[in-house]
Amino acid sequence: MRYSAVHKQETRTRVIAAAGQVFRKEGYGGAGIDALTKAAGVTNGAFYGHFKSKGEAFRTAVLTGLEELRQGIAALKARQPKDWLTTFVGYYLGYKRTCDLGESCALPSLSPDVMRADDETRSAYTAELKRLIEEVAVGLPEGEIPGQSETRREDQAILLLAMLSGGVTLARAASDPALSKRIADVIAQAALTAIEPGN
Repeated sequence: MRYSAVHKQETRTRVIAAAGQVFRKEGYGGAGIDALTKAAGVTNGAFYGHFKSKGEAFRTAVLTGLEELRQGIAALKARQPKDWLTTFVGYYLGYKRTCDLGESCALPSLSPDVMRADDETRSAYTAELKRLIEEVAVGLPEGEIPGQSETRREDQAILLLAMLSGGVTLARAASDPALSKRIADVIAQAALTAIEPGN
């Protein structure tokens, strides 16, 4: 039986989404092909019809996760151009800190495995990370030094993403809910202060 192009694309989308959830929960080393196919509701044959290896599925899940973050930020900036940053920081350190690990942000949950990944995955991650940094930077206030505003905003975007990602990582790892919330509050305040115009 031959499947339509639409069915194949729907299956691929489902496999990528399931892989992203499994890799976030189990890590690259803990996620076997059986877990990936079970989560996606497909056979091993269907999985290998879309990906040559677990590594390729991981790379695709990582890139998809970073792209979803970038698109979410772009949409938020379009809806709330003046106060998108406060809303984003609150959402990231609120819901994205407390949601199921399978639904968490790809940046803190998948980056540790990317460090150990092959060169192709790391290069693809780097390119997507640069796009994410540029997306965040475009929405930040301009600097006061002429000619340095773009570099300054990109540096602040890197700082913001590192603070949020690291903050969520610490807050998620803490078993004490009060400490987790405290970490989130401290990071939120520090992130917003660091990005204020003139800093």
